[in-house]
Amino acid sequence: MTHLKPMEILNVTMDSAVIKARSSLRKLIILSVLAGAFIAIAGAGANMAGYFFLAEPSTTGLGKMISGLIFPAGLMMVVLAGAELFTGNNLMITAVMARRITAVDMLRNWLIVYFGNLAGSLLVSWMIAASGLLATGDGLLGEVTASIALSKVSLSFGQAFIRGILCNFLVCIAVWMASGAATASAKAVCLFFPIWLFVTAGFEHSIANMYFIPVTIFAGGADAAVGWGGFAANLLPVTLGNLVGGCVFAGCAYYFALRERKKEQSPRESSCSRAA
Repeated sequence: MTHLKPMEILNVTMDSAVIKARSSLRKLIILSVLAGAFIAIAGAGANMAGYFFLAEPSTTGLGKMISGLIFPAGLMMVVLAGAELFTGNNLMITAVMARRITAVDMLRNWLIVYFGNLAGSLLVSWMIAASGLLATGDGLLGEVTASIALSKVSLSFGQAFIRGILCNFLVCIAVWMASGAATASAKAVCLFFPIWLFVTAGFEHSIANMYFIPVTIFAGGADAAVGWGGFAANLLPVTLGNLVGGCVFAGCAYYFALRERKKEQSPRESSCSRAA
């Protein structure tokens, strides 16, 4: 079986949105907590893989590239194991545009999934902080993790917003491509490269930040700026940017490009119809 054509991917995406909109509260809560945990564990692994290079400004790009090799495992687990991730669910906008679900249906899913993702991420963040793993490398991993958190809370609203747009544009393109793949291995490849790209580029993912900042808070990060207030101040613009990137740049763009319209009559056909 070959990869689906774009119009077929749009139909699969809308079918999936209908299923998501009809999911029970219990199902959404459990699957969204799992997704938050998957992304947080991927974040922990990404930091562990790249911390040595992330510690030095001259090798930051290399460190992000190495971290980016690990982080896609999070979205792979979400898609292949089956879970509910807020950022990927932004593609539900396509079914709203097609009037297959209502905006209320979509917002219900987003709200439940967002806070479920937060719960799963916070749980893993606390566990990593309590595990002692941040002491790896004579404490260097903890220092780098705290530095990452500080860099995120130090972004201006506009910077975080734009990085959020770019990030979820790529995340939703990854999910879009994976929706058209016929096999698990093909889906994994489709998910891997756009996520590797966004991590390497340094874009901002709201659910990932639910790990990267709280883990430092739970570990007692040294900088006073890295607190729950700073976390919220980062999460708001990043989430809004993710919504724009996923809904407008990916979902709406493909819907308006690919939606089927009724065949328009040519002027000759129209005149013949009136004559009859």
